Amino acid sequence: MELISNPITVDQLFISNKLLRNINIFWTGFLIYTLSFTLSQSTHVNYILCEVFQLIGLALLVPTMFNIAEFKFENTYLQFLFLLFCLWSISIIVRGFNFNTDFLKQMLFDAGYGLFLYFVPVILLFPKKLSFYKKIFSIIFILDIFFILFDIIFIKDLLNSDYSNLLSQGMLEHFAKTLGIPNGFILLTFLYHSNKKRILAVIVAVVTLFLAVFRARRALIFESGSILFFSFLLYFVYTKEKILTALLVLFFASIIFFKGRQAFQERNGLFSFLTERLDEDTRSSVEMWFYADMKTKDWIIGKGINGQYYCPYLNEDLSGYRYVIETDYLQLILKGGLINLTLILLIMIPAVVKGLFFSKNLLSKAAGVWILLWILYLYPTEVTTFTLHYILVWICIGICYSKKIRSIPEEVMRKYFLKTK
Repeated sequence: MELISNPITVDQLFISNKLLRNINIFWTGFLIYTLSFTLSQSTHVNYILCEVFQLIGLALLVPTMFNIAEFKFENTYLQFLFLLFCLWSISIIVRGFNFNTDFLKQMLFDAGYGLFLYFVPVILLFPKKLSFYKKIFSIIFILDIFFILFDIIFIKDLLNSDYSNLLSQGMLEHFAKTLGIPNGFILLTFLYHSNKKRILAVIVAVVTLFLAVFRARRALIFESGSILFFSFLLYFVYTKEKILTALLVLFFASIIFFKGRQAFQERNGLFSFLTERLDEDTRSSVEMWFYADMKTKDWIIGKGINGQYYCPYLNEDLSGYRYVIETDYLQLILKGGLINLTLILLIMIPAVVKGLFFSKNLLSKAAGVWILLWILYLYPTEVTTFTLHYILVWICIGICYSKKIRSIPEEVMRKYFLKTK
């Protein structure tokens, strides 16, 4: 068989039928949970019904997650740190966990700050096979389709002219981060997809960026824009028509710049709200209260899964305490201390280096970029969530630490991923 030649083997390509069934059940459960959660953040839906479907999704994905996982590592350094990180995550869950009804509902149904974000690293133990990665591409495309569908259904809410409307703002954030942002991995691995799928990926990316600019979500603009930027860099590296590509990008960038500047200068223009918010500081006061509340012990080990800090500045409830801070590296510290953040970075930074500089294929380089972007996003937004964005980070860690995957020639990768059967 032409596709299977050195250094790739059949074992690196295919998954057994039993394992494939479990993987299909896992992703089915994940899709049910994710789509139900996303809908629950919108208008005119039955929230109880959404939660019922989330439970169904959990019933499918949780058991199969542990059936699929195998504690096998190619890298001793990763094995040691991953074990430490898992033990520390368990300690975060144990500290502060309670059986209050509201707390349990949050743990089960909140994909952003619930219990299951702590189980995402288990994905690292999934099989590192090309057929598994091909399945992930399919899941991303399914989310792309639902992203467009939800945008069409709720377009009036997303384009609500009342920019202070928190419901419309929240819908955009959840639609984009849960369904739209994972699409960036398709853009980064453009060589492995058909032209139709590339076009769909570009449409999703442009719509995400447009809605982020329209509602002046600066962190989301940074996420969307940086993914497009790194996708272009990889495309430029791998394309043969470098001069033509550079000229086309320069041409379109010039049009966007001048038209964008004109739009921003209009007092009542489409992007006037973004212009007003460019210099707005919404973080300093929250961070000040966070720093004031954290003790030395809290900085080191965190406050556990239900960790909170005193912040009357936002006055979210009568107590004045918040369990979320939107600066994600501080959120990691709030729950698990500097130990939590350090362990994550010790795992991820070498993965970035291996993926970008010690690999022979685009999949590994894209994986390195995806992890790097996640690290950069720790400041402006929340990215440690039970979403495909964060799940992809741990899948990418597995790719970057796998010498077998990194050493597969590009030609072999393209032949496999572009096969129609």
